[in-house]
Amino acid sequence: MENEQISDLFCRYGDDVFRLALSYLGNRADAEDVCQNVFLKLTDSRITLYPGKEKAWLFTCTANACKNQLKCFWRRNVIGAEEEIPFAQKEERDLYAALMTLPARYRAVIHLYYFEGYSQGEISEILRISKTAVQTRMSRARNKLKEALSDETDLPHHDGTENPVR
Repeated sequence: MENEQISDLFCRYGDDVFRLALSYLGNRADAEDVCQNVFLKLTDSRITLYPGKEKAWLFTCTANACKNQLKCFWRRNVIGAEEEIPFAQKEERDLYAALMTLPARYRAVIHLYYFEGYSQGEISEILRISKTAVQTRMSRARNKLKEALSDETDLPHHDGTENPVR
């Protein structure tokens, strides 16, 4: 793939890839490393991206890289520094803090569904898990978020409508 094409993909999807990695890893530096590595993979001449499927490939690659990083011996034995990500409203800060307490597998499905707008079927393809597993993880994540949040906060649905945490 040519540098110009990679640059265009990075401009279009770089932030999305970074946010998915951050939701998985919970650490800005690690998320930046994964994001960089995902786009570096595009320089491999054996990779073919099909038109209209670029973002899905990038997300699949990102999810796989994050899973590999989470399995790493070094990462399991190092305590990460707390990182403050600013939000304008207290509710947003509380929701983000609660989201980051969830295990990575739950954060990923919530991020892809609510923040990226993917359907459960698309998430199952990206993460290479069954649709039932996506539904189960979303249900468990919502329950854990509900427990973590003191008040009954509504999560926005990916199409902009309100979707109460159940």
